[in-house]
Amino acid sequence: MSQQKYTNESIVALKGADRVRKRPSVIFGSDGLEGCQHSFFEILSNSIDEARQGFGREIKVVRHKDLSISVIDNARGIPVDYNQNEKKFNWELIFTELYAGGKYNNNDSDVYEYSLGLNGLGLCATQYSSEYMDVIIHRDGFEYRLNFEKGEIVKNGFVKEEKKYRRTGSQIKWRPDLEVFKDINIPIEFYQSVLKKQSIVNPGIKFILHDEESDLYFEYIYENGIKDYIDEVGAEKSISAVYYFEEQGFGRDRGDMPDYKVKTQIAFAFNNEVNLLEYFHNSSYLEHGGSPDKAVRNAFTYEIDKFIKNENKYNKNEKKISFIDIQDSLILVTNSFSTVTSYENQTKKAITNKYIQEFMTDVIKKNLEIYFIENKEEALRVVDQILINKRSREKAENTRLNLKKTLSAKMDFTNRVKKFINCRTKDTEIRELYILEGDSALGACKMARDSEFQALMPIRGKILNCLKADYDKIFKSEIITDLIKILGCGVEIKTRHNKELDTFNYDNLKWDKIIICTDADVDGFQIRTLVLTMIYRLVPTLIDRGNIYIAESPLFEINTSDGNTFFAYSEKEKNDFVKTLNKKYTIQRSKGLGENNPDMMWQTTMCPDSRKLIRISSKEDYYEIQRMFEVLLGDDLEGRKDFIEENGEHYLEMLDLS
Repeated sequence: MSQQKYTNESIVALKGADRVRKRPSVIFGSDGLEGCQHSFFEILSNSIDEARQGFGREIKVVRHKDLSISVIDNARGIPVDYNQNEKKFNWELIFTELYAGGKYNNNDSDVYEYSLGLNGLGLCATQYSSEYMDVIIHRDGFEYRLNFEKGEIVKNGFVKEEKKYRRTGSQIKWRPDLEVFKDINIPIEFYQSVLKKQSIVNPGIKFILHDEESDLYFEYIYENGIKDYIDEVGAEKSISAVYYFEEQGFGRDRGDMPDYKVKTQIAFAFNNEVNLLEYFHNSSYLEHGGSPDKAVRNAFTYEIDKFIKNENKYNKNEKKISFIDIQDSLILVTNSFSTVTSYENQTKKAITNKYIQEFMTDVIKKNLEIYFIENKEEALRVVDQILINKRSREKAENTRLNLKKTLSAKMDFTNRVKKFINCRTKDTEIRELYILEGDSALGACKMARDSEFQALMPIRGKILNCLKADYDKIFKSEIITDLIKILGCGVEIKTRHNKELDTFNYDNLKWDKIIICTDADVDGFQIRTLVLTMIYRLVPTLIDRGNIYIAESPLFEINTSDGNTFFAYSEKEKNDFVKTLNKKYTIQRSKGLGENNPDMMWQTTMCPDSRKLIRISSKEDYYEIQRMFEVLLGDDLEGRKDFIEENGEHYLEMLDLS
């Protein structure tokens, strides 16, 4: 077997464009769509840096039909002419040299104090990773045109032409290369999100997005930056006004390192319905936060806990709040800046500066203390809500632990769930669970069923209306917890304070069909509706996936003189059938499932070939389904009365008037 030689000549240094084209994830964090998106942000960052310095207040982005991208600004224009110091053209430095640019000397007042892009790393790396890049720059009375392909300047690719106008700005158009990135189809939603976020943290700068494919235009501008954004998110539902402060400082991350400048802008409000935490640094959105996130969590928890203690708001022996209780009602955005920034990596999703964290922690603590003093009445209202959040969370956690204890124990269904009758097969693709009304139905169905794949669970009386009851009360109901045990898939909790209760796993569902089987009378319909409501609230995915059915049971048995038997499932169906008969017959009204003989029960309700099942579907609009449940079973009695008055005539034939 041959062995590959590893010699001195095996060592290869990547040069030029290959440094990016062969290893894009080193610069952009990924060679997939995420990396491609980051390359766009590198170009956008340079225009934003210029606008923040007061050069050009409008930035336009075009998403072209061929997936190429244009970023156009009216700033000073990138310097691309000959550089006497470096003895090279600046276009060579900026577009073809990594780590060359105009943002490294922060002592020079002519360049950038707080920089988002590095105008040399990102711009050069994006050029290297492009199928082509065409650049038009207006500066110093000249128009400069540059053309690159696959990371290289094309022949005659640098053109300088004098113009009479004094217009300035840069236009960069490029197409990310599929030889570099696996996917370059950046969705319009990404551009919308990025430009909106940048408009939030760059007050007064207008961002325009043009999508050529749809020919739609989008504009984003926030004149007052993060303050306007907090107002927008709160949507007039906040329980406090927007509080804004900003401060600057100097410090260092380590004793032997030089000082650097930091500035922070912070706006927050408290809200009962929505919450939000967003962090930006030098205008870059920090998806993972880092130092600012740690500062916010520490400072808010410390100051609010101190205020609660001072106001004697804790109950005796009550545990202190945690940040999650605050976060449930907090809308907060921070926008920090620094002349020295330590990102976790080039994708800039978190910063790690120790001094920024310490500085922001102190600033937030100081301003929160002022806020509590100056806005005492509002602050008391806020901490009351935070304590509600805390107590709801703790109650939910206790309920979750009790529920987990109830559901997680390995059980023998026959012994642990009263009157549950299992089937033999373990094949979940054919297993059926019949949820029955009462013990009498259990007796009839037990004799009628196919015990290989049909299991039975009787409901003892009417279950709770799960739309009205809270989770604590729901999970104290033995009927409901027995049903959840038998289903096997846990419960789905989607509400704000009870996310900890969510134990749902669809793969653990033990049944292909869950069939609700009740008498065809008013009481049966109500039980059916209450069971559906329980499923809707606790395991709605079973409705979405089509696992829930209703078994139609016949209202009438019609026996003809020639010995045949027919079943009718409604008054109308009975009358229509009787009109077709030309022989003597007798009609017997069903007295309920428990009165049926096994053969009839099998034929009408349990035999897969002859039964009538109604599959419960959620294909309708989710909010319409939610509205109907609220109308029929919610607290709005007046709304229910109005609905019955308006729609009752459509259900007259279903009334049991006999």
